[in-house]
Amino acid sequence: MKLPLSWLAEFVAFPKGINVEKIVAAFVKVGFEVEGVENPADNIKGPLVVGRVKEIEELTEYKKPIRYVGLDCGEKSTRYVICGATNFSVGDLVVVALPGAILPGGFAISARETYGKTSNGMICSARELGISDDHNGIIVLQNKSIKVGSPALDVMGVNDPIIDIAVNPDRGYAMSVRGAARELAMALGVEFKDVNSKALVNSLEKKKKRGKVTPVLIADKTGADRIYLRSLQDVNPLSPTPEWMARRLTQAGMRPISVAVDVTNYVMLEMGQPLHAFDSGKISGTLRVQRAGKVKEIVTLDNQKRKLDPKDLLIADDKKPLALAGTMGGLDSEVTEFTVGIALEAAHFDAKAIAQNSRRHILSSEASRRFERGVDPQLAELASARAALLLIEYAGAKYVGTASKVIAPIKKRTVKVSAQEISNLIGCNYSDKEVQLALTKVGCNLKKVGKVWNVTVPTWRPDLNLLSDFAEEVARFYGYDRIPSILPAVKPAPSGASGLTPIQQRKRAMALSLANKGLVEVHNYPFVSAAQMELFGFTGDRAKTFRIANPMSEEAPLLRTHLTPGLLATAARNLARGETSVALFETGLVFRNTEKLPSVANIETAKKPSPAQIKKIYESVPKQALHIGGVIAGDFVSSGWWGKGRKADWLDCLSLVEDLITATGNSFTVHNVELAPWHPGRCAEFRVNGKPIAHAGEIHPRISAALSLPERTVAFALIVDGIPFSAPVKAEPVVTMPAAIQDISLFVNQDVAASEVEAALVSGAGELLESIQLFDRFQKPGEDQVSLAFSLVFRAPDRTLTSDEVSALRQAAGAAAEKACKATIRS
Repeated sequence: MKLPLSWLAEFVAFPKGINVEKIVAAFVKVGFEVEGVENPADNIKGPLVVGRVKEIEELTEYKKPIRYVGLDCGEKSTRYVICGATNFSVGDLVVVALPGAILPGGFAISARETYGKTSNGMICSARELGISDDHNGIIVLQNKSIKVGSPALDVMGVNDPIIDIAVNPDRGYAMSVRGAARELAMALGVEFKDVNSKALVNSLEKKKKRGKVTPVLIADKTGADRIYLRSLQDVNPLSPTPEWMARRLTQAGMRPISVAVDVTNYVMLEMGQPLHAFDSGKISGTLRVQRAGKVKEIVTLDNQKRKLDPKDLLIADDKKPLALAGTMGGLDSEVTEFTVGIALEAAHFDAKAIAQNSRRHILSSEASRRFERGVDPQLAELASARAALLLIEYAGAKYVGTASKVIAPIKKRTVKVSAQEISNLIGCNYSDKEVQLALTKVGCNLKKVGKVWNVTVPTWRPDLNLLSDFAEEVARFYGYDRIPSILPAVKPAPSGASGLTPIQQRKRAMALSLANKGLVEVHNYPFVSAAQMELFGFTGDRAKTFRIANPMSEEAPLLRTHLTPGLLATAARNLARGETSVALFETGLVFRNTEKLPSVANIETAKKPSPAQIKKIYESVPKQALHIGGVIAGDFVSSGWWGKGRKADWLDCLSLVEDLITATGNSFTVHNVELAPWHPGRCAEFRVNGKPIAHAGEIHPRISAALSLPERTVAFALIVDGIPFSAPVKAEPVVTMPAAIQDISLFVNQDVAASEVEAALVSGAGELLESIQLFDRFQKPGEDQVSLAFSLVFRAPDRTLTSDEVSALRQAAGAAAEKACKATIRS
């Protein structure tokens, strides 16, 4: 929210001599982040004056418009400059930069020869002065009484610091100059000069004339609880927006458009109430607040045809939709240069309804952002009266009356709090008088009943509901630096150990292992779309996800059930931006809706929840498994002076997973499975104690093609917290006896996994088997038998094994494989 200092000064009684730094500090004190302070005048040096156009010579020999302009700048002689703009005439007042001036960007002005003439200065546009992005023409001052030669910066009010504050979603009351000024006055301890609401409305009613008033109706009472429709006639839509208003709109980051639009925008920025001006001549019958229902579409002011959801909240008349309520007006009822009557609408819409409008149509506007955060219901009457008076003054309008509809009076909200409760919650002592002062400055009315305050909440603070809300107001009023910094006591672990938990250690070790192998860690949002779920072919538990109640984007409203959608999308994005190969990994939680979760009622924050409540809270949260996954697309080894590289294949992923599981101290078996999103026949499943723990392999070609990934892109995913924690590894004694090595080759059916054969050999070989390794696999085309060759290493701790002993051990291992896997030992 950009706040010109001159505008704030209309509401805050600043003490003499206050500087911008103190004002910034005051905003920070009451919890606002100041994103920046800018003053265009700081970037302009040297002479900048008001000049009157005396004569214009058109230089027609050039392809583009070029003018040689004579100016009266309050000097003894006429000053001549070259100008390419055509939006001014003889007699107009313009802004002239004289030689020696330096404009934003270090642009120095000097006399120079151009187009065969001497240009002794420059006529300036708003963009050249850095006060707006408008470069459609040079600045033409409307006030003809300004003395030529006057300092232009003073005349235009450019020397006006603009403070840019960030407004949190729960503080919508500060999304206006008036609201921010109220907070600033509180922080500085000075008077807040508020608007006299009653006098403002009465002033408008005194100007009332006879005429036709457009009727209004709230057809859907869940969408709005009050609306005011002020009717104005004899409007001159071509009247210029006053310079002071256009300047403030520009300072606040909005572009002046027309007097009707500018007045509604100005009042919205000033008071926080969005308004909309309808051409009353285009309204058929009654203007009403309603749901879209059977209305199929609307063309909004941005000239976009939008398909309507039956639940969309609209402003409509008897025949057609006129606007997306609280979001954007419709093109059919737009105020144009032919408009003579205006229906000025101000309503208090339901915040949820406007938020849904905005998200369904991916349309965030200045109006919707305010309504979503909550607008003071009292503002509709006040702001519409303010805007109507401005239109009367600057557009020649005639006020003929107001139609209004109020569903119910504004209810006063009262909350009971005590100084002791607030002190206990903050961890700092505040007296009754301090609490009373702080909450009164916020706008609350307090009445003492015993040791408790009955606090009546102001209408512009819908965020004040719980004890913690009032405690926050007290804390920020007196400053967070008053709260002592005390480190919480650390409860020692039962074992006396401290530091990372075992799962944290495992997570860090796995991430470090992958990074050491050349993979780059990424962090993706845990949100996916239904289209992604369908593309990846997830079924069973992996298809059971959660829909987010208030998603960041309607394009991705679901929580992920697997890491691969985000990883593959990130790989595709990096490849599309110039990378030739990527190797990425991510550690994160996945969410699966596999069990019914109990609901938990709101728990008060005034005291610590009981153990039973804490247990229910955790039970209501879905299990979130910790996964680690990776993707390799393109080269696994890059080519260079060291030699030719090679493409990644699925064995690379298998090797990564094997290392990760082995590092945990667990043994595993590998099985061939078919599981999306991997290619059938090229997906390995790792099992620990018979439980699937990881999958690795080649991504299905259909998915790779849809995401524009290279062929044979590979990926893996592993359940980090699904692997058992093994006992600490104990070092085996070093055996000095020589090893005996025996090879054994077997035929098995192709459906038998090598890991099953290996397990059978181990069980038959006995305790003297030190290690076993598969070193060859062969299968003739068309045959269903596979040859597997293993190397067996035997060693006794106390003697050298004889050849007969080793042969017997080899035969025992082979016999176990024959029995368990129906293997045939090759001679």
